Parts: sequence; C-alpha cells; structure tokens
Amino acid sequence: MNFNKHSNFEGLHAFLGASNYHWINYDENKLTTTYANRLATLKGTEFHDLAERLISLGQKLPKSKKTLNNYVNDAIGYRMQPEVMLFYSENCFGTADTISFKRESGYEKILLRIHDLKTGTVPAHMEQLLIYTALFCLEYKIKPVEIDVELRIYQNDEVLYFNPTVEDIVPVMDKIVRFDKVINKMKEQEG
Repeated sequence: MNFNKHSNFEGLHAFLGASNYHWINYDENKLTTTYANRLATLKGTEFHDLAERLISLGQKLPKSKKTLNNYVNDAIGYRMQPEVMLFYSENCFGTADTISFKRESGYEKILLRIHDLKTGTVPAHMEQLLIYTALFCLEYKIKPVEIDVELRIYQNDEVLYFNPTVEDIVPVMDKIVRFDKVINKMKEQEG
C-alpha cells in the first residue's frame, strides 16, 4: 500500500491525536475547557516572545497598568536581561524571564532582581522565583547572605513583590543539591 504523505504535519502532534489520548474520555465541556487552556498557553508563549524582543530592543510600551506593559517597562527601566538560563546541573536548570544582578539605590548590598511574566489566570507562586534565586546562587557561587533579592510576578494587571531572606533561599539550594545527588545515583544504578 502506498500511504498518503502529510509532510507539512511531520513532527507535530494534533490536539485530538493518539499520543494525547485523554481526550477520548472528555465530554464537550471538558474538551472546550482543555482546548481553551491550550490556546491560552500558546498565547502566553507569544507574549513571552514579544516581551523578550521588546526588552532586547529597549522598546518601552505606553505607560499602563496592563501586565505586559508594566513587565516590559520595568525590565527595561531596571536594565534587566530577558530569558536567562540558570543552570545547576542537567537535572536542575531553568530560564528566568528577566534578571539583573547589580547595585541599585535603596539597597545595602548588590541586588538580585528576578521578574516573571504570567499570562494565565491561575494564581502564580513565588516558589518558582525562589528556585531561580537558588539556581543563581549555586551557579555563580553567591552566598545569599551577601546579597539583597527582589522577586516580582506580573499577572492579571498586578505586581506581586517578595524579598526572600536567607532562610527562604538556603533550604531551596540545599534541596537542589541533595535531590540532584539522588537523581545522579539513580542514573548510575540504571546504567
């Protein structure tokens, strides 16, 4: 049999595809909710790409309380770098939406600033930014006691602020180191 060729779809996965088989048990309400969430995720990716380009170009947006505008303008104003990979090991790494590490007025120590853009409606959690903070400290061998940290989440036209302490950061660093060893030991036993 000569099977039909669908070269323009190679490497893609259909929403109603076999590898994502859970939809077969959905009703129409679950289907529409799940598909809407997928569209929101794709839109969020586009917003992140746009924000990265605007920040890289230094192109501010009109002053507004809108999430994207605040996020982009603050990142440019604080001279932050977009989409920076923070790496501890092949088991633990992540990309901070925007980050800077420099002296800023109003802070006694050098300031680590990490901002996160959230485009969904599900409430965001600072734990993600704490992990980025821990990864930064581990990768660059910075002791949390020697720096100030400001974390921000931009979501739903609001900005959430958090200044974590050493007591917030060190346990996350310790857990990364400990869990990385556990995973590496498991990998050795597999091989």
